[in-house]
Amino acid sequence: MTIHVDTQHLKRTLGPVSVVLFGLAFIAPLIVFGTYGVIAQASQNTVALSYVVASVGIIFTALSYGRMVRVFPAAGSAYTYTRKMLNANFGFMVGWAALLDYFFIPMLIWLLGASYLNVAFPEVPQWCWITGFIVSTTVLNILGIQIANRFNIILMVVQLSIIAVFIALCWHYVSAANGPGGLLSAKPFFNAEVPFAATMAGAAIAAYSFLGFDALSTLSEETLEPKKTIPKAILLVALIGGGLYVTSAYFMHLAHPQAVFENIDGAAFEIAKMIGGDLFFSVVLAGIILAHFAAGLSFQASVGRLMFALGRDHLLPQRVFGYLHPRYKTPVFNIMLAGAFGLVGFGLTIATATSLVNFGAFLAFTSVNLCALKLTFDRSVGDRPGVLRGIVCPLAGAITSGWMLISLDKDALILGSLWLLAGLVYLCCMTRLFQRPTPEVAA
Repeated sequence: MTIHVDTQHLKRTLGPVSVVLFGLAFIAPLIVFGTYGVIAQASQNTVALSYVVASVGIIFTALSYGRMVRVFPAAGSAYTYTRKMLNANFGFMVGWAALLDYFFIPMLIWLLGASYLNVAFPEVPQWCWITGFIVSTTVLNILGIQIANRFNIILMVVQLSIIAVFIALCWHYVSAANGPGGLLSAKPFFNAEVPFAATMAGAAIAAYSFLGFDALSTLSEETLEPKKTIPKAILLVALIGGGLYVTSAYFMHLAHPQAVFENIDGAAFEIAKMIGGDLFFSVVLAGIILAHFAAGLSFQASVGRLMFALGRDHLLPQRVFGYLHPRYKTPVFNIMLAGAFGLVGFGLTIATATSLVNFGAFLAFTSVNLCALKLTFDRSVGDRPGVLRGIVCPLAGAITSGWMLISLDKDALILGSLWLLAGLVYLCCMTRLFQRPTPEVAA
């Protein structure tokens, strides 16, 4: 069944710089501070090496996303690529799994941001902060991608500035304590007494810091020259994010060599107070809250566009999910639904939400790498990347992503599988037990 759609298209307004800044907002670079203690504990204090390993795996996947978006510059991301390259039904299931990822990421971000605010202002109930996040980001996203983009640029400048100051203060602290020679050390990367398995355990957690770089592909229909801009932006975001994470982890280790903290979740705050006093501690806290606001804003925009792609293809009810506001040209119902779903955060723990996010993300990453591998052998597409980029990179990306997927805890695998089962039931009903083809939009 082929559906012809002529008018339901998003408006192209984003340039290369804006797209890269959106990508950095998706991964929220300041999260490296929020997760430092947990990764230090898991990796036995080899955080910098864990980030190097995670960065390599993510960069392989970023290359696959870049190749796919050149061929299919549409808003559906992993769903679109899998549907086109592998199978329409499998594409739906990947899209369904990605919905789990995209739905839970903004909710998790709002939940984390509210928890930090609750620490700073314990007299204000946490639900007030969650509601405030949801209402403000929903309004900005409904008004359009350009409005959200202006706010995003400001918030990203603040985040990057805080990271730069943090690294500079660590530099000054280490130089004052150990001299200039103390700035060069292999200890953040290597410790003969630490097994590599511990570093890999840290890398599995560190990879979560990159979640969202792929969401840039959902902005393809709103980007100027998407076939040129989006692939470069995805790779740049992965490289910049990896560089920021490795550098930050390196200098935090130098400033605080022992992985012993009063509160593992607040390890970076302890380091911030140590190197910059109470004032800088407050600045880092404010920056992390702003980072979560920017990430929530970007991810809510992304999930709205993913549901728009599914609705436009009649894989979800088209009248609701495929609707664009006539003035703002935004998928208003989808954005509001993503915001309303954030209220689920009132009843979930951060651990549960995180596990569900990872399930959807790693399944999508694995599928996109497999799509890029198949693209290499598709003679109907003018993509000739060579053996290294066409076979080795996507194969390495698929293995890495698949390994991270099966390494999730049992609860995540069970809940994720139940979500997939629900999607399979819905697909069976929609196709009458696969007697009808999955709906598809004509190019």
